Amino acid sequence: MVTIRVAVVSDTHGLLRPEVVPALAGCDRVLHLGDVGGPEVLEGLAEIGPVTAVRGNTDRGPFGASLPLTEFERIAGHDLYLIHIVDDLDLDPEAAGISVVMYGHSHRPSIEQRGSVLWLNPGSCGPRRFDLPVTVAILTLVEGREPVAQIVDLELRPGASPGAGPTTPRPLRPA
Repeated sequence: MVTIRVAVVSDTHGLLRPEVVPALAGCDRVLHLGDVGGPEVLEGLAEIGPVTAVRGNTDRGPFGASLPLTEFERIAGHDLYLIHIVDDLDLDPEAAGISVVMYGHSHRPSIEQRGSVLWLNPGSCGPRRFDLPVTVAILTLVEGREPVAQIVDLELRPGASPGAGPTTPRPLRPA
């Protein structure tokens, strides 16, 4: 069976932190859930693999208009739905056969299983907001198996120097 690792990011707001690309090395695809901030962010993420992005509420002008509000992806037999603001969701994901709903906007990382649908918010890996962590997610997909998500905390370990890189990925289990 083929395993596909998907990098999931959101709320970069024009900042692609240097820790992001190394933390997501080995991923096959990148999904950006909005508030991208500009094409240079997507170009940087393309170093990891092919990028699909949706528009966030701060993606404006010609660049923002070039991004769809929602996107549907089928990867490794799983139907994925991408949206920036989860409250704008206008379908029943379980009835639609969606395996994973991915969203951003809140900057709060979250993994939650609701019925047959995995709900994933990777948090934000752009400018820090309040005291929220700087995070991304990795979604592992294997056809015929349940999707598995983990949040990767990009914060430096206490006492580490700024060039030391991210902490070891911290898996969060669905609620």
